[in-house]
Amino acid sequence: MFEFLFKYPSSVFSKGDFVMLAPLPAWTLAGVIIAAAAFLAWHISRNRGRLSGARPAAIWMLQTALVALVLFLLWHPAISIATLRPQQNIIAVLVDDSRSMATNDGANGSKTRLQEAVEVLNHGVIDRVGERFQVRLYRFGKTIERIGKPDQLAGAGGASRIGDSLKQAMAEASTLPLGAVVLLSDGADNSGGIDLETIAAIRQKRIPVHAVGFGKEKFDRDLEIDDVVLPARTLADSRLNAQVTLRQNGFEKRKARLSVREGNKVLATSEVTLKGDGAPQTETLLFNAGMAGARTFQVSVDPLDGEQNTANNAVSRLVSVESSKPRVLYFDGEPQWEFKFLRRAIEEDRSLGLSTMVRTTQNKIYRQVEKPKELEDGFPAKPDELFAYQALVIGSVEANYFTPAQQELIREFANRRGGGVIFLGGRAALGDGGYLRSPLAEMLPVQIPDKKGTFHRDEASAELTAIGRESLICRLEERPEKNAERWKKMPVMADFQEVGDPKPGAVVLLETFAPGHRKSPLLAIQNYGRGRTAVFATSGSWRWQMQQALTDKTHEMFWQQFLRWAVADTPGRVRASTPRPVLSDETTVKLRAEVRDKTFKMVPSAKVEARIVGPEGTAAVVEMNPVPDEDGVYAGEWAAEKPGSYVAEVVALNDKEETRDAIAFRREDGVAENFHTGQNRELLEKLAESTGGRYYTPGEASKLADRISYSEAGLTVRDTKDLWDMPIVFFVALLLRSGEWVLRRKWGVV
Repeated sequence: MFEFLFKYPSSVFSKGDFVMLAPLPAWTLAGVIIAAAAFLAWHISRNRGRLSGARPAAIWMLQTALVALVLFLLWHPAISIATLRPQQNIIAVLVDDSRSMATNDGANGSKTRLQEAVEVLNHGVIDRVGERFQVRLYRFGKTIERIGKPDQLAGAGGASRIGDSLKQAMAEASTLPLGAVVLLSDGADNSGGIDLETIAAIRQKRIPVHAVGFGKEKFDRDLEIDDVVLPARTLADSRLNAQVTLRQNGFEKRKARLSVREGNKVLATSEVTLKGDGAPQTETLLFNAGMAGARTFQVSVDPLDGEQNTANNAVSRLVSVESSKPRVLYFDGEPQWEFKFLRRAIEEDRSLGLSTMVRTTQNKIYRQVEKPKELEDGFPAKPDELFAYQALVIGSVEANYFTPAQQELIREFANRRGGGVIFLGGRAALGDGGYLRSPLAEMLPVQIPDKKGTFHRDEASAELTAIGRESLICRLEERPEKNAERWKKMPVMADFQEVGDPKPGAVVLLETFAPGHRKSPLLAIQNYGRGRTAVFATSGSWRWQMQQALTDKTHEMFWQQFLRWAVADTPGRVRASTPRPVLSDETTVKLRAEVRDKTFKMVPSAKVEARIVGPEGTAAVVEMNPVPDEDGVYAGEWAAEKPGSYVAEVVALNDKEETRDAIAFRREDGVAENFHTGQNRELLEKLAESTGGRYYTPGEASKLADRISYSEAGLTVRDTKDLWDMPIVFFVALLLRSGEWVLRRKWGVV
């Protein structure tokens, strides 16, 4: 419609410059229009006849507008635009040859997207564009390859990298007059999109990218796993919570079965009810991580009847299950039942090491430790002593029992070392222990009251919050509904402590309720610096064991999960990581490591290398270099040529001392093309708009040959296009004249 009314496509008006071709300057047009308007006003006032009120003004406005339009046309308006010189410019045609283009999604009968693209090439793009310009045909997946004819397209590429392919095409034609790029694709880019650097490079060269999009934006009937979130590492025999995000179309309210497998072994299953079409839906699956090692878990959803694409129903994730035994230090200011039962619970967990200190009298400490001289001087006063632990539990002890230096050390244990600190309730804890006036108050996830008598030896019940239902700390039963019911049946606690409101950013998992008292947070957690802190506002959870059957393990399970949370993300002196543990259809793995000394201060001058082992005897040593402006951070890259699982051991040498960490990653081929296979029209439209091109559907692609010449790249010439004969001009003139006639007829003054 736009081109019918305005004679030219919208790109001519957006890219061209408006000019007046008449010999007189443009300002004279304004003067003549003003003079004509004045004459018409004088003429109408002299001959108004039966016109009264505002009617003469309406007639004057219509006549003036018509005269102004005629005068505007007499000044010869035109558009000056740069156009490509015929036969002197190259048009690069890039065709997506990845597997997603071999999809038959019913968008055009029984044709695949690639077959439809070949038709567009053979019946419009190559021949018609080739009449005016030189055409270079490329196919692309991970990289581009020049081909002679569309018959060489196979739709077999394992991945599509649109941004990289555009950069390669421009680099190949850097010494040639490249006038424009035509991209035929479904927009299913596997690299996470087209970066701003690529867009900027295209815009700098003023090369328009015209995109032709293929395929439906979504399948009519499809169920896809959109994402799976699992921790990169965990302790042996830990419970893992897989956060699975699903999207579906056409299966609303249908039942689907989610599963987690390791090889052929099913670790967990869950039946879910699918929500609305296109809406993301997150479900959780709990399973045991098993023994130490690099473990690959596959999360899948069973195919449904009539599903058009079942290749996107499974996702693999790699988890490093560590054999280390994190150490927990528990300090209590008095002997109490909580200490006894907590220690018994942790002794049953082979993956945790527990050292305890209990003040039995004012000047006597009872130690239960792994080494004879461990903690023989009392609570640690030096960073290297305290930082040897991964978590710290502080029971019923006054804040001023610790020296100011020790209080600062406890704060730095979480903040700098990245450890977990748990504060328990008790008659000498929290508000009653003077913590509000100490530096430790900053670490607490709650704002403790400024008063005494916050500790009550009254029975109290524990209640799950909505967030607590999903937390692994409080998960006593696999299914959330059964878990909530289990907590309702838990015995009452022997005591509780008022702790005030949670701080911003804190999360309350359990609340406590006692007759005559308002609800108060019982278990609250928060992140603090590199670590995390928690308040468990009771010293009476031992009742959960004493008032249940001897074989009941809920008390042990709670404390094991609580302390595993406290130590799970506590880093060592070397912390290795990679942003993408699973490389889907790509080879480059990026490694990063933070290196610290015994006091966990950054080491900027260490020698760091990654020793990589992988499938089929693959072995390599990669030197990791310091990252500018980030002291103690080192980075390196390596190309994983073979599919399979790899382990990178990062070794740091500093002052003849070696420290190390290990991270696992996995390379998979032919996976990414199975996901997000609907046409990414938004990406194609933004690419075209950002570079001065246009987006076309296959049905509109025939217009491309006529519009592609409007470009400022390559070899160009200025072309002038008249505007006086646009159909819109005739329609506006007709509207103005007929409008005056209709008004005069209505008023009886024709």
